[in-house]
Amino acid sequence: MDNDSGATTLGIRHGGAANRLPLSALLALAMTSFIATANETVPAGLLPDIASGYHISEAWAGQLVTSCALGSGLAAIPLTAMVRRWKRRTVLLLVLAAFLVCNAITAVSTSFVLTLATRFAVGLATGLAWCQLASYARRIAPASMQGRALAIAMIGIPLALSVGVPLSVGISSAIGWRSIFGIMSAMSLALMAWVCWKVPDYPGQRAEHRFPMRQVLVMEGVRPVLFVVMAWILPHYILYTYIAPYLASVGLAHDVEAVLLIFGVFSVIGIWVTGCLVDVWLRQLVLLGIGAFAVASVVLGLYAKTYAITSVGVAIWGFTFGGAPTLLQTALADAAGESAEVAQSALVTAFNLSFACSGIVGGILLETAGVASIPWVVASLLTIGMMAAWRAKAHGFPSMGRQYERQAD
Repeated sequence: MDNDSGATTLGIRHGGAANRLPLSALLALAMTSFIATANETVPAGLLPDIASGYHISEAWAGQLVTSCALGSGLAAIPLTAMVRRWKRRTVLLLVLAAFLVCNAITAVSTSFVLTLATRFAVGLATGLAWCQLASYARRIAPASMQGRALAIAMIGIPLALSVGVPLSVGISSAIGWRSIFGIMSAMSLALMAWVCWKVPDYPGQRAEHRFPMRQVLVMEGVRPVLFVVMAWILPHYILYTYIAPYLASVGLAHDVEAVLLIFGVFSVIGIWVTGCLVDVWLRQLVLLGIGAFAVASVVLGLYAKTYAITSVGVAIWGFTFGGAPTLLQTALADAAGESAEVAQSALVTAFNLSFACSGIVGGILLETAGVASIPWVVASLLTIGMMAAWRAKAHGFPSMGRQYERQAD
């Protein structure tokens, strides 16, 4: 295992190599989560340019996002089951190779049909990546620091949302949208070298430790966590997807970029705080995160016409969402034990289904109850999620705190 001396600067050394986080390996995983998030979100920021390049409508260009999300959701469970016996670094390198090839094709393709198929293919690789990252991060870390390791690996998500997407829009304006995918392909190539150099390898899951999905789903704690995933992610994406029309409805149409920047900055802060506390306060952080997001939604529903108060509400929302992936994946991995990768594939599926449903639910709300109903529906869904997390105090989000007996092999 790599024991990077830079880990000491983060205060993550606790006496000896056995209690030091392998920072270089974890940062490689963080870069993987960055590219995986960019695969799913960057095309959304480039829709006008992509539509112009292919001479199609923005609605059709938006199907590149849908295609990637669909591939990610469909791939998670079957591909994870297929590669369970493979060495872990081999799987990670294959994922990065798919990122490299698919983004390179997107950068040069003149056929929209080919590009659409390529985005579906990169979605398959992205779904597999999400299933591998959580268990990989936990496996290379000391048992008492697995939550912190996962937070480092997942920091690529808010960074991609808050920095990667806006930066890609600026680069697209300067040198063209295709260059973005070329850069992502080059990043994948460099990351493959980084993984070979710094990320330790592990064997796949042994036959006697492989459980079918049905058996994993009936484990105590797994289903409550998956329910909370949907009850947290669905309202998040309803609000995130329709934040622009909502702000426009309350007279803040020109503040969308500023509001999203606030969201991104506080997401990064949230994942840092979560990484420091998750190994001790998992249950409390989940309840606080869902509850604070619900309160922020009510604030937006009541006072969104005031920019200052809206900014506070969005900051709270971003802060709570930043830590959500770490909290939920840690809880699920704890509940599933040695079947963590299979359980993570179910989480990826639940996450992507929630993502897909958010657009449908939000669209229905816009056409029926109106955009003003969104914060109240969001708060209602979060209340249901908080109740589910509260009830799962024996399994899923245990009240006695995290246990460290399940140190990875």
